Amino acid sequence: MKPDVGLDLMTLRSQLEPKPRVGCLTGCAIQVITFLQAIWGPEQDFRLIMVVMSSLRAILQASPCRSLWRRFQIPTFMPARPCSLYTCTYKTRNRALHPLWESVDLVPVGERQSPINIRWRDSVFDPALKPLTVSYDPTTCLHVWNNGYSFLVEFEDSTDKSVIKGGPLEDNYRLKQFHFHWGAIDAWGSEHTVDSKCYPAELHLVHWNAVKFENFEDAALEEHGLAVIGVFLKLGKHHQELQKLVDTLPSIKHKDTLVEFGSFDPSCLMPACPDYWTYSGSLTTPPLSESVTWIIKKQPVEVDHDQLEQFRTLLFTSEGEKEKRMVDNFRPLQPLMNRTVRSSFRHDYVLNYKRNPSLQLAK
Repeated sequence: MKPDVGLDLMTLRSQLEPKPRVGCLTGCAIQVITFLQAIWGPEQDFRLIMVVMSSLRAILQASPCRSLWRRFQIPTFMPARPCSLYTCTYKTRNRALHPLWESVDLVPVGERQSPINIRWRDSVFDPALKPLTVSYDPTTCLHVWNNGYSFLVEFEDSTDKSVIKGGPLEDNYRLKQFHFHWGAIDAWGSEHTVDSKCYPAELHLVHWNAVKFENFEDAALEEHGLAVIGVFLKLGKHHQELQKLVDTLPSIKHKDTLVEFGSFDPSCLMPACPDYWTYSGSLTTPPLSESVTWIIKKQPVEVDHDQLEQFRTLLFTSEGEKEKRMVDNFRPLQPLMNRTVRSSFRHDYVLNYKRNPSLQLAK
């Protein structure tokens, strides 16, 4: 639903037009208002209108009539973060449910579901948390494939060649695969949020406990079976290492397509900062098993807009089916319940960022 600003536009224009002596800036403002009145309609792109209204704001603030701006504010409306999962269908029955979720209960009964909103100040510093040790063998990388919900890069996991240990983990965990979640636009896409802040995308590196379980499938169903590292992606400079993966995406545009992808070290996709949050949670796709120790990196990594746009060229659908863009493939936030989010870093280091902006690494 769009905000109704038509009346405000008419009122502001009527107040500006009798005042020709205020100068050419106000004349420009009147032209902008006229344009807005002409384009405002049910089919107009909301983002385009916001751009034009921002221009009007700059004109009015620079003119002698800047006090009028207080009577005409840019609407604070932002498009709601949609998703391709069950919640959107649950709330708005006219949306098609992604097949992945057709057999899933709309309201899971578990108390340790993921993803969550991480409240920075509510997380508890745990000095017992060790540094996380990551050791990946690039030669264990096998292929990349479109599974109809994301694209996965899978690894050979019969031995301990690619493992993580330390951090909140008691055992070694083998890397099984990594994948991403992203939005239709850059304003959202991550599954987890930090103080309600969304990132354009989120990387998940999925590992399983090879000490306690025989295979990934068994580990995925049991407590302490999986460890997933979450890394936020934010807009910034071009990510050279990610580009090698992005270049394969045209080959797996459709569901169930696969290409070989050898010799890749996913540690290149992780931030340099070792700080992280950790909590007990679940898979974010069916079967939603509460088997995951989540390790969420505090510092995001930078990628550029064009690289994220390549993610959005993929399709949920198979070749020959009606095309549906692979976007908004994240699960809605789940309640924290009685869980505690622990941090590997001290709070005073974080909470003093306003006095020392150089400390603000993850904002």
